[in-house]
Amino acid sequence: MAERSKHQAGAFDIRVFIGSLLGIYGVVLLLTGLFGTSDADLAKAGGLNVNLWTGIGLLVAAALFVLWARLRPVVVPDDPGDG
Repeated sequence: MAERSKHQAGAFDIRVFIGSLLGIYGVVLLLTGLFGTSDADLAKAGGLNVNLWTGIGLLVAAALFVLWARLRPVVVPDDPGDG
């Protein structure tokens, strides 16, 4: 029985795609919360900068997804075989 070679999924892992999208949205909301929030927007939200906190939350979630993909990588065989 021959031993099959294996490699990691790397950038093609779905967790990396999800983490990247969450990170992009998080950066956009973080910048909107820092530079694009008016006093009227804060008054509507009861004084809470919703864009800022949502952006921070999305960046934390993105970091967790990428960390998860790095710590537990998906191992893919090079040759799927006959089975």
